[in-house]
Amino acid sequence: MTAIFERVQESFLRQGMMQHLDARLTKVEQGLVEIVLPYSDKVTQQQDGFHGGAMGAVADIAGGYAGLTVAPEGMEVVTVEYKINFLASFQGGELRATGRVVKGGKRIIVTTAEVVHVDDAGKTSPCAVMQQTLVPVPRTY
Repeated sequence: MTAIFERVQESFLRQGMMQHLDARLTKVEQGLVEIVLPYSDKVTQQQDGFHGGAMGAVADIAGGYAGLTVAPEGMEVVTVEYKINFLASFQGGELRATGRVVKGGKRIIVTTAEVVHVDDAGKTSPCAVMQQTLVPVPRTY
């Protein structure tokens, strides 16, 4: 496990919502983070598809942690804005959110995230795309 993975994982494990939803951190590289969210009754809307709120949360967190990989040591990041387009909702399988840094700066970090559905056969389908603005803040834990 790399130092950058450990840094992100330490923060990720403090995310009560991601733990409650059984999300998993699967990939961490400089400027890139991938999170998987399994289908369950915790993440559905009334028609039994993945809820847009769950898609937005996993996109926000994947983008945010991608941003953390470029933030200085001793800092965390907080989301100040994001815009998301929902493309489709699916049942079963899991969501895979991949966050990428577009521009890492001292005052703001801009990221994108793509959310895809992965069915039980491994087929992927687009669910959502997001653009996000983050601000580095001092780590308080």
